[in-house]
Amino acid sequence: MQDVKQIRNTVILGHGNSGKTTLAEALLFTAGAIKRLGKVDDGTSCMDFEPEEIKRHISIGAAFNHLNWKKTEVFLTDTPGDDNFVNEAKFASQVADSAILTVGAVLGVRNQTEKFVEFIQERNLPRIICITKMDRERANFSKTVEQIKQEFELNPVVLYYPIGAEDNFRGVVDLIRNKAWFFAADGSGKVEAGDIPDDMADDMATMRESLMEYVAETDDDLIEKFLEEGELTVQEMQDGLAAGVRSGKIAPVCACAALNNAGTSLILDAMVDLLPSPDQRPAMVGTDPRTSDLIERFPSVDEPFSAQVFKTITDPFAGRLTIFRVFSGVLKGDSFYNSTKGVSERFGHLFTMEGKEQTQVEQAVPGMVVAVAKLRETETGDTLCDESAPILYEPLEPMETVISYAVSARKGDEEKLFSSITRMLDEDKTLKLTRQHQTRETLISGVGQVHLEVIGEKLKRKFGVEMDLRVPKVPYQETIKGKARVQGKHKKQSGGRGQYGDCWIEMEPLPRGGGFEFVDRIVGGVIPQQYRPAVEKGILEAMEKGVLAGYPFVDVRVYLVDGSYHTVDSSEMAFKIAGSLAFKKAAMEANPILLEPIMELTVRVDKDYVGDVMGDLNSRRGKVLGMDSADKYEIINAHVPQSEIMMYAPDLTSMTGGRGSFSVKFSHYEEVPAHLAEKIIAEANADD
Repeated sequence: MQDVKQIRNTVILGHGNSGKTTLAEALLFTAGAIKRLGKVDDGTSCMDFEPEEIKRHISIGAAFNHLNWKKTEVFLTDTPGDDNFVNEAKFASQVADSAILTVGAVLGVRNQTEKFVEFIQERNLPRIICITKMDRERANFSKTVEQIKQEFELNPVVLYYPIGAEDNFRGVVDLIRNKAWFFAADGSGKVEAGDIPDDMADDMATMRESLMEYVAETDDDLIEKFLEEGELTVQEMQDGLAAGVRSGKIAPVCACAALNNAGTSLILDAMVDLLPSPDQRPAMVGTDPRTSDLIERFPSVDEPFSAQVFKTITDPFAGRLTIFRVFSGVLKGDSFYNSTKGVSERFGHLFTMEGKEQTQVEQAVPGMVVAVAKLRETETGDTLCDESAPILYEPLEPMETVISYAVSARKGDEEKLFSSITRMLDEDKTLKLTRQHQTRETLISGVGQVHLEVIGEKLKRKFGVEMDLRVPKVPYQETIKGKARVQGKHKKQSGGRGQYGDCWIEMEPLPRGGGFEFVDRIVGGVIPQQYRPAVEKGILEAMEKGVLAGYPFVDVRVYLVDGSYHTVDSSEMAFKIAGSLAFKKAAMEANPILLEPIMELTVRVDKDYVGDVMGDLNSRRGKVLGMDSADKYEIINAHVPQSEIMMYAPDLTSMTGGRGSFSVKFSHYEEVPAHLAEKIIAEANADD
């Protein structure tokens, strides 16, 4: 494990239900890394072991294992394909050296496939494409490969062509070696060499010619030889294909049926022979935290140690488990430097991950995915390095949240709930917890409905606390459109000392976003100087709960213009009450209105759905500001009232069949149309 040339670090990516976890399981079993072939549907897979994954039969978090094949150590990361958990795939692909892209032979290219291809292309990851589930009814290899060619710029070239399909999927043709491999019937993943079936010979000869041409085009010497002789040797094809894969120019395509463990030994061969070792990948670029200069770290054991954390697992009993990828140097000993936080961290043992189990190792070299427990400061995205040669890698940016709920504890244990959610924030960077000042609600935000449901299940299982979610209140505000001049007088006579405060104020609107201004225009001493701040204080307190529906009052200027006082009965409290009374009176007389938050919505959608999305935005009182084009997508920019898009995520998904995504941020406040304002005011007053 110490020779970097003998290491592969590969992430498995693909749409939901394309068989990623089943393929990972079969690869591990074929290589002898696990003793039995588990199944996702039975809950026996070594890579899907969380109760939430077993219940749903889907991957929720990235899972890790490693195997040894042909004296090469392969570090595998299995990732979720579901949109709610796609951030796990994003982070894992940013620290991998190569990828296996799975596409189901029945479902073909799905909307989600595009996201995973983007992850691959962002880092130009060398890739192998696996057409999975060849044993299923209606499996169609050629159609799926054609779809991939049409949809993506991946340059797929068939390396292993299937012999038969569905129940009759019994082997593959190896187009480089020009022979057939037939699968062992015992589910061991092994293959036996044989002749290409006669009825396939002509087609395979044509496909081999095509593969040869593709390979030749990646190298000047090979293309010259191919044009002169019309032929390449098996070794030349093998070497040329490996060079083409490592440069990202070619994506070899394999066929398999992982549930029956058919074809996995050939995929392992392809991974070891074609995918790059860490030292064949470009140097990592970071900054020197002391000078901000750009520096490079080559994936070599001779460089100073550097790594990046890309996953954290929280456990109430075992504490935090920090998982990171080593980019350079050798990690051994019991400490490293966290350059993101500027602190040294000590650790007990170094582990490699094997599903839910861990195995202790003495040291880690480039390409390895390793873990340590119970770090105090380190979080996902942090850079770890040698303190004498610090480097800072770019932090990992999580996916945007798209759905928010007001959250509270089911049985009233708010403190326990929020401390538990805070621990979950360490584990899941797409989870957000915010306090909404105007509505006094705490909001929990995630990337989808299922995401937040799973968080709820994890909180209950790990920390024994349950959360209730409800649609959050809209943070409306109140203001005025007119002007008013009023008196606020507080006079109370009783036994002993009385209370007396009297002020006249003038109130007018400020431009939107103007906040609050208080102007003292008292002439002479009609209100003594010591009582005037009390008037402002009374007004500010009254503004916290407006006059229409109890929402905060904003964007007003108040002039204190006149008043009177009593030498004995006046006090700060009396003038504070007088100020509050004056404000409420003036607000009612100056044409009060309700304001609503307007959000800036950016929708990225397939061209086919632009009309539907635009029509829907109009029905939500949206104003389309403009459109941009990006590849096959249209980007629609719009202003939409927040109240109209509280649950936009599921609506957009159903409208576009999952071919749309959006981001949203606050823009400004606008007046609520009168007919809607009446309804909102009536509801708010009914709640009181």
